[in-house]
Amino acid sequence: MTSPTPRSESSAPAAPPSAASPPTPSENPSSPWAFVITVGCDVVLPVGLYYIMRGAGAGEITALLLSGSAPALHTLYSAIRHRRLDAIGVFTLALLVVSAVASLLAADPRLALARNGLFTGLAGIWLLVTLFTARPFTYQALRSLLPGRSEQLERTWESDASFRRVWRGLTALWGIGLLCDALLRLIMAYTLPVDTVPALDGALYAVSWILLQVITQVVLHRTRTLAKVMGDRRPRGPASVPASPQDDTSG
Repeated sequence: MTSPTPRSESSAPAAPPSAASPPTPSENPSSPWAFVITVGCDVVLPVGLYYIMRGAGAGEITALLLSGSAPALHTLYSAIRHRRLDAIGVFTLALLVVSAVASLLAADPRLALARNGLFTGLAGIWLLVTLFTARPFTYQALRSLLPGRSEQLERTWESDASFRRVWRGLTALWGIGLLCDALLRLIMAYTLPVDTVPALDGALYAVSWILLQVITQVVLHRTRTLAKVMGDRRPRGPASVPASPQDDTSG
């Protein structure tokens, strides 16, 4: 199996829902249903297939390669359905093919297991690289999740330094978190029994994602960034309270 493709629905911090009714997965690849489908195809299905094939007597390499084909087929299906194969999709397919060939040539199932750590590590490096661009990854993901608020978000980005710091900080958090996740995957791939790694690999994905999401949501709330994203402009303090009609006529 391989880690879920780091598109906005799986690798980016969850953004607050927009006011509009959620579109169907076919209309918006960043919808919650698309995330569920991605996790099912890229995590749950490969783990299940691996243990089913092992139970049927398949070898370790055969089971790993066939179960790892599920994410590849999901990527191809998405590309055909949306008539678009992005750079991440190409990278996913290339990594799966290279790791499969290397595993067959070396007759080493641990190479197939190690690809999960490699993929996650490269995703983490990519997130950190976006810190040196005009817009870090988490902010770009936020805009893709809330297209109706793009203009408001851009105005806030340009005028609010603390808003920019939050999204750069979250991008660094996710980049470093994915690198730590990748290191753990590589350690598991080369130190644990082969048959225990696929299940632990899926469990690690869940733990890493939930932990990073919890930290992200705490940061968004404590820094009032969530209110800025949703356009909260409620007055604060007595100084902002409008004068009453009595005050208007007192003079």
